[in-house]
Amino acid sequence: MSSRTLPRNALVKPRPRRAAAAQDESVPFGMPLHPHPRWTWIKRGLSLLFFAAVTTLLVRYARNIDWDDVWASVVSIPAPALAVAAVLAACSHLLYSCFDLIGRRYTGHSLPTLTVMAVNFVSYAFNLCIGSLVGGVGFRYRLYSRLGLRKGVITRVVSISMLTNWLGYMLLAGLLFLVKPLALPPSWNMGNHGLQWVGAALVAISLGYVVACVRLGDRVWTLRGHDLYLPPWRMALLQMLISCINWSVMGGVVFILLQQRVPYTDVLAVLLIGAIAGVIAHVPAGLGVFEFVFVALLSHVVSEGRLIGALLGYRAIYYIVPLMVASLLYLAMEINAKKLAHK
Repeated sequence: MSSRTLPRNALVKPRPRRAAAAQDESVPFGMPLHPHPRWTWIKRGLSLLFFAAVTTLLVRYARNIDWDDVWASVVSIPAPALAVAAVLAACSHLLYSCFDLIGRRYTGHSLPTLTVMAVNFVSYAFNLCIGSLVGGVGFRYRLYSRLGLRKGVITRVVSISMLTNWLGYMLLAGLLFLVKPLALPPSWNMGNHGLQWVGAALVAISLGYVVACVRLGDRVWTLRGHDLYLPPWRMALLQMLISCINWSVMGGVVFILLQQRVPYTDVLAVLLIGAIAGVIAHVPAGLGVFEFVFVALLSHVVSEGRLIGALLGYRAIYYIVPLMVASLLYLAMEINAKKLAHK
């Protein structure tokens, strides 16, 4: 690995070299511009496998949902609360759709803003329901390559987006656990000092990232022909800000659906714990895991029935409805990919 120094303002505006390279057709390095027919058939086969995998995961996800319970839970929630929760869910998805715009700034590619947001929305909606490997990563690679970005650029965009999400998570969870730790159920006979230590560690990691961007933001490391570099510190702060707001809005959706029976900070803390528990468990959409965490930590405050009802409503509003919209949008983007790349 080698490194070199860049001017401090190198990322203030997209660099022409990367912006131009990013828009080249997504042909692997060393491949001719007019690939061999065999390569064309391989790409078609991979596309069919991708669609088959997505279909299989969606069917599996749908089978694991008790649709009668979902409908009954949604109907039982007062209409005003349901409307506010729906607006907050839409705001959260809109915020997350901006994460890839940070990646666009970082890489210097020039796809249109609405196109980037559409790709981000589709990948996030599928990521929530069928997992990050196919949803968060697979859909981005599929759509961005169809829109003309090279694999190296797509990798950077995906990396920055995921980093943005978890940087905000660490900072928000860290501050919450440190300043206002969740009161554990009395039956556990445990204090919450452990959460405070975890919170301090998460805050330290988040601040360490910003310090690294300040101190090493003018360095570029070359690894196997790929440039690796930290974003400017202003971009790092923007990553944390937009992600913290998004996680806070997600907590607001559950808080409203619980009809404010639990303090907002407690709901947010449990949601953050449930989110990481779902990731560790490797369960798509955190089915069962997310609900278990809420019941385990809040059933001494709110009845299990009310908790499960609110969480099923949350899944309907935040997972299922966006997935339906994203499915239609994805089909439209597949059909019109070349037109969208040049809008």
